Order: sequence, then structure tokens, then C-alpha cells
Amino acid sequence: MKKIEVGVIGGAGYTAGELIRLLVNHPNTHINFVFSTSNAGNKISKVHQDLVGTLDLKFTDTVNPDVDVLFLCLGHGNSVKFLSANTFSKNTKIIDLGNDFRLEADKLFNGKDFVYGLPELQKERIKEAHYIANPGCFATAIQLGLLPLAHAGLIQKDVHINAVTGATGAGTSLSATTHYTWRDNNFSYYKPFTHQHLGEINQSVNQLQDGFSSQIIFMPNRGNFSRGIFATIYTDFSGTVEEAKALYTSFYADAKFTFVSDDFLHMKQVVNTNKCLVHLHKHEGKLLITSVIDNLLKGASGQAVQNMNLMFGLEETTGLSLKATYF
Repeated sequence: MKKIEVGVIGGAGYTAGELIRLLVNHPNTHINFVFSTSNAGNKISKVHQDLVGTLDLKFTDTVNPDVDVLFLCLGHGNSVKFLSANTFSKNTKIIDLGNDFRLEADKLFNGKDFVYGLPELQKERIKEAHYIANPGCFATAIQLGLLPLAHAGLIQKDVHINAVTGATGAGTSLSATTHYTWRDNNFSYYKPFTHQHLGEINQSVNQLQDGFSSQIIFMPNRGNFSRGIFATIYTDFSGTVEEAKALYTSFYADAKFTFVSDDFLHMKQVVNTNKCLVHLHKHEGKLLITSVIDNLLKGASGQAVQNMNLMFGLEETTGLSLKATYF
């Protein structure tokens, strides 16, 4: 089989680094170019130093408009700017890892119709799509905790979410809250009740549960670790925990990376993998749902490769058989 020619835009960030690592080891892809205006001419391994001895390619400030697939690893608003300034072949599939096209109101752009790329929600649509809006990291963890309930029409009361992400969730740019001296031995919340991923979470819940009118209340937190998301979600549930487990197990029966665990979860089970693990616990009328992912893999680059596999008719798990960094 001819290898898929890949272009990566915005190649110097954390998600791009993870994406390049996955693509280098993917049996069906060849990295055609990695675009970065600030690093043009430099070896990619100068920035992503785990690639020393693995990849000799250099960053470029020009693009090949005829690549088979283009990954956009850009900040909010920059995907629209880049696609407005650059033209690609009508055969080039595009996967945007930013949030420019995730909402229904934003999915149409210059004749391109972006499909929301959460495989557990709409795998068949992804297979037929030409343009994908890759989900956000918090959104992925939270949606995978809620979708089975929404599908069954069982979210009848407000949903309360507390989730913590690692330092890589903030990207590579320095700010007051990303310096080591601030992050180390520290913990804080940010964007309480207003996080930008709430839009796509509400959108997917409404897609599955017609007439959903309850409130999703989300408190995002920063942790003093590098990578991972640990989300706890609770809402009213009248059934038993056994009924909830049956519901979730059935919903994810064909999912390749999302699994229901009988045991309490911790992040080391999923860090460095494309997995989402979900655990269910019932207490006095409340269902507690725990969902854990790696924010850079299932929450970003791993899911993007999963979507690429589906779009090109490959086995969904190709290039994503990764072992957790458990110890």
C-alpha cells in the first residue's frame, strides 16, 4: 500500500510533537513536511529532542499543497487564518486539532464541512468525512463519561464536573501559571463554569438526548504533573450501579479505546496511551463517573491519528498500540 503523505502545520508545540512521534512509527504514513515559521531550517529533533536519531527532517516555512492529509496544530483562531491564506488540493483531507470548527455554527468554512471527530459518537460519519474537527481534551474525557447516559435519555438533572489537567494542557508558551516554580507543589482552578470546551460537550449531549435542558457545571483545574486528565462527574441516577455498568458496557462494546473498569482509576493507567478508562460508582441517588485520558493522545494527537485511520479505511488502532507509562 502506498504510504499516506502527511503535512503538519504548527509543528513546534506539544500536540505536534506527539503527533510526529506517532506518525514516524505509523506503518502507513510518511511525513512530507512539518511547517513552522519560527523554526524553519532547524532540525525537528532540535525542538522535539526525543526524535534524535529517529527523524532527520527539518522544519519548513513552505507547504506541499498535494499532501494526502494535513494536520493543523495551531492555537484558537489560527486554523481559520491559515486556511484562508493557503490553498490545498481538493483531495487533501484536513484534521484540525484546534477548536475553530468544533461547533455546528462554525463547521462550514470556505466550502469545507468539518465533522466533529469523536469516534465513539459518530464513527461512520468520520469514515466518510473529508474534514475533521478534532475534539478538545477536557471535552473528550467528559463526553466519554456522559454519552451513554445521554444516549439512554437519562440525564434528567444538573451534571457536576471536576476535572484536572497536566501542565502540557497549557501549551509550550510561558505564562505566569506555567513556570515550574508556580506549578510545582501547587493546584488551582481556572475558567470556572465558563471553559471553552463546554460548547462541544453540550452539543454532543444534545445530539444524543433530545430535549436535554439540564445544566452542565464544569470546574477545570491545573495539576502539578505533566500530562493526563482525571475527571469526576456526578448526577442523579435512579438505577443501580449494575444497570449503569450494563448501559456503559453496551454503548462502548465496539469502541477500540474506551473501556469500562470495575476498579477505581488513576491516571498512570492511561498516560502515554490512546485509551479512555471509565469507572462507575453509586452513592445515595448519585452516579459518580470517573473518566481518565492522556490529554496529548486521546485528548489530542492520538485521537487525530485514530480519525485519520478511519478516514483512510485503515484499522482504527493502527499505530496506536501504546503501553502506559505505569512506573
